[in-house]
Amino acid sequence: MTTDHADAIAAAQAVLDAFMAAFNARDIDAWQKTFNFPSVRLASNTLTIIDADYHKPEMFGSGALTEWDHSAWERRKVIHAGSDKVHIDTRFSRFRADGSVIGGFDSIYVITCEDGHWGVKARSSYAP
Repeated sequence: MTTDHADAIAAAQAVLDAFMAAFNARDIDAWQKTFNFPSVRLASNTLTIIDADYHKPEMFGSGALTEWDHSAWERRKVIHAGSDKVHIDTRFSRFRADGSVIGGFDSIYVITCEDGHWGVKARSSYAP
């Protein structure tokens, strides 16, 4: 891990905090602000290019999120950091409303600073 980019690391971790808070609140507008578009998601062996109009409220009640109530970070370990990009090895879990675990998923998030805005540029996970 690169330790001489403390400001970039703090900014990237703040993005992940905001990302999870907005996702759990199902707040599309706030969640959108945690991205740098276009953004890339690699999951379920599928590469998805995410633009600003990609996320919709109905996504929270379908597919892999049918039983989902909220998620939480289990691990967030910086593996590389520079002045405008941070790679973070993460694990998050998805939970039902009763607190039971749906599953835990390892992932890599790439957080970038573009035009002064820190946001999720790419993520690769084992989540469906």
